[in-house]
Amino acid sequence: MPETPAPSFREAFLFWLKLGFVSFGGPSGQIALMHAEVVDRKQWVSEERFLAGLNYCMLLPGPEAHKLAIYLGWLLHRTRGALAAGLLFILPAALLLWALAWLYVTCGATPALLGLFHGLKPAVAALVAAALLRIGGKALRSRPAVALAGAAFLALFFLHLPFPLVLGTAALCGFLAGRAGKPWFLPKQNTDVPTALPSLREEGTRLLRVGGLGLLFWLAPLGFLAAWLGVGHTLVKEGLFFAKASLIGFGGAYAVLPYVAQQAVDHYGWLQPGQMIDGLGLAETTPGPLIIVLEFVGFLGAWHQPGLLSPLLAAGLGAFITVWMTFLPSFVWVFLGAPHVARLSASPRAASTLGAVTAAVVGVILNLALWFALHALFPTAKDGAIHPDYFAIVVAVAAFVLLVPMKKNPLAVIGGAALAGFLWQMVAGG
Repeated sequence: MPETPAPSFREAFLFWLKLGFVSFGGPSGQIALMHAEVVDRKQWVSEERFLAGLNYCMLLPGPEAHKLAIYLGWLLHRTRGALAAGLLFILPAALLLWALAWLYVTCGATPALLGLFHGLKPAVAALVAAALLRIGGKALRSRPAVALAGAAFLALFFLHLPFPLVLGTAALCGFLAGRAGKPWFLPKQNTDVPTALPSLREEGTRLLRVGGLGLLFWLAPLGFLAAWLGVGHTLVKEGLFFAKASLIGFGGAYAVLPYVAQQAVDHYGWLQPGQMIDGLGLAETTPGPLIIVLEFVGFLGAWHQPGLLSPLLAAGLGAFITVWMTFLPSFVWVFLGAPHVARLSASPRAASTLGAVTAAVVGVILNLALWFALHALFPTAKDGAIHPDYFAIVVAVAAFVLLVPMKKNPLAVIGGAALAGFLWQMVAGG
């Protein structure tokens, strides 16, 4: 698919701003939404460049949808585009979750938005199903690729193998296939490849500059808090803990949340088990990456253990340092590797490796999509029984029909589903 001329920065900025408010559904839904808008509708980025960027982002720690947004912004407008896309992708969710966390600690859990998200969740499930058809049809070009996607799904959904192990195995399969000259995982030839190679000295200088500045910006707030409050303060402990979590966070929120929950609840005592579950529920009702739930943990941890600060000031700083330590590495990873993504995808061995990762990613998205659909359409009642939600099923089917055969605007479909859920809540009375 040919690319249209690059949009103006203002046009792209407005798109990233809108995306920040409607990017619900976790990484699979957000990747699907970006693909539908940036590749299919607007044609700002080709299919090959999108998949090459997705492959690169999936190999790095941190929320993959956030890294992909940063990379797409970099493709369109380099540094300022990456900053705009990355910041706007998380800013609405961070502000909304801060407000919800404040209401939670002062007024208790707020069910006012339940109706809105009752319609939203099944629509996102339909959006992900549509994305699987779209991305899977283009990425799975051979039987070995289909088999690899199926194996990745089985390994994650039934065997519960670690996400890095699944992707690492897929990358090894792709590398060995490329080395043997097998075209099983090779994507379409990418013709948009830089011809001028930077010298080793130039590239080394760039990597040192980007990595050094990134590390300085990342650790600066933590150093300030340690100098101000002491290394034993809760805010400093939170900063160090979430810095470590961001570096081992392969596989997105669902891979790192069990570790965070265990440490935050059992080791640090920042919140109770029920509060962790409430936080996850609130995070699922906000746009942006699901890993934003860590902000809720940081907020409550500092609220409960403020030291000499007021609870509200400590909680606000806890939310800030958590978001900063969690998301800033994504910018650094993309800035370090973005200039080489196209060249990597043009190398046969590298392209085969990344193509195998793409095939495995289809299985990863299927795993997340099925998990999400089961929870959205067949929720667990208070008595532990699983009951079909017929309203959600109807919304999911209607959204799928609008998205796939009728090819309607995904943003309009999501908005209509949310409105339908709100109206249903008003009529049904809860």
